[in-house]
Amino acid sequence: MKKIKIGQIGIAHNHGEAKMLAVRKFPELFDVVGYTEENEAWIQKRGGSKGYQGLTRYGVDELLEKCDAILVETDIWDLTETAKKCVKAGKHIHMDKPASGTLEEYKEVLDIAKEKNLTVQLGYMYRYNAAIKQCIEKVQSGKLGEIYSINAEMSTFHPVPYKKWLTNFKGGIMYILGSHMVDLIVYLLGEPKSVTSFLKRTNLDGVDFEDNNLAVLEYDNALARIFISSVEVNGFGRRQFVVCGSQGTVEIKPIERPCYVSYSDIATSKTFMDCKETQKIEEDSVNGRYDEMMQDFYAYIIGEKKNPFTYEHDYTVQKVLDKIVGGVGFNGKNAIEGW
Repeated sequence: MKKIKIGQIGIAHNHGEAKMLAVRKFPELFDVVGYTEENEAWIQKRGGSKGYQGLTRYGVDELLEKCDAILVETDIWDLTETAKKCVKAGKHIHMDKPASGTLEEYKEVLDIAKEKNLTVQLGYMYRYNAAIKQCIEKVQSGKLGEIYSINAEMSTFHPVPYKKWLTNFKGGIMYILGSHMVDLIVYLLGEPKSVTSFLKRTNLDGVDFEDNNLAVLEYDNALARIFISSVEVNGFGRRQFVVCGSQGTVEIKPIERPCYVSYSDIATSKTFMDCKETQKIEEDSVNGRYDEMMQDFYAYIIGEKKNPFTYEHDYTVQKVLDKIVGGVGFNGKNAIEGW
């Protein structure tokens, strides 16, 4: 079995160490070369973390020379610029989310990768959630009939340091977490005809940013609603993804830790009764959230699998996200550390 030489550029992204831990679980697939981080503040904070222990720290150009593939895990505002450097060098990339920079800059990354036949995998973890995968299968098989409604919520009660970090982004928490929901909705329904946003600021804890947000995506025969909050008590426990069609409904709530999925079929539905079958999905989003994602990254690179999330899909996700938050997501402020 061919091994892929892989390295990581940046350790600043909050999901970066977990990705490195995941690839290190599969020595039969990946030869982990090392990592790079040019910001000494991040080295002081995260350089000694388990994911990077025993690994060599290189400069960016030296790491690129040694690798076939790169995990792009920089500060969010540097993701797209770093990804462009990687694909120009002919490297496959796993790029964390959401993309940064302008749409034109992001499209350039995707166009270069497509021209060179390079894998681009975005770090949207719910693509690999077992309940979400069940839901997607029911939609694509036609079991739910014509889809007319999606309700997506991904809220949290965030601590103050994280809220301060979110002031870096236009759209605040909608930009960071709403992107996950946009990814799934666009995959199921495509690009919406129009987008209407309500980006609100509660100013709770004295932090002024968009922390209480709603977006409505309109389609010919469907509406999709995305609600994202940083101030919702037990917001994590209420995270949900609900898809309603003419023949059935799938409700996932919570989405993880624990994960429950309910299915209602028109054949057994009764007007004034709660008629659904509920299943608890066994998952390990603490220790194994990215395992399947990294295995697929390998499979995409060697041609064993085709990435269902195309270059065009990834571009559309960012296009819709930019419309929701009102333009490029980064405010251009000084970086404020998140955790």
